[in-house]
Amino acid sequence: MTAWVRLAAVLELLPGVLDSQLRRDAELTHYEYYVLAMLSEAPKRTLRMTALAQRTNATLPRLSHVVKRLEDRGIVERFPCPEDARATNARLTAAGWKKIRATAPGHVETVRQHVIDVLTPEQITQLAAITGAILESVDPDGNLRPVYRR
Repeated sequence: MTAWVRLAAVLELLPGVLDSQLRRDAELTHYEYYVLAMLSEAPKRTLRMTALAQRTNATLPRLSHVVKRLEDRGIVERFPCPEDARATNARLTAAGWKKIRATAPGHVETVRQHVIDVLTPEQITQLAAITGAILESVDPDGNLRPVYRR
């Protein structure tokens, strides 16, 4: 019971900590940052919207709304997929690449402060094993495998 209650508390509190830092320092939500991060790691900083939705665990309508906001800010652009005209690609623009590079150090610092640096090296290894086991259970089809296998 103790482990579950503590995990539930972390799941409730940590997103707010991450979101607050990103909103304050970069005017991005945590989810917007996550979308930019997934694009930044993709070949040519481009993904089909369906693949981006899968990697960010979002519905297409939610992702489309978020990408529209990022487009309005000039940090993401959408265009027809050259391989399949029925599909749409999202690409990080030069301004988006600059934004993610400027934002990443503060985000990493926040993650280190609240997660990594409060654990011993042994606990970090344990955390990786524990979260891996949980992910295998909650994502049996491996939809987020490209994200969590990095």
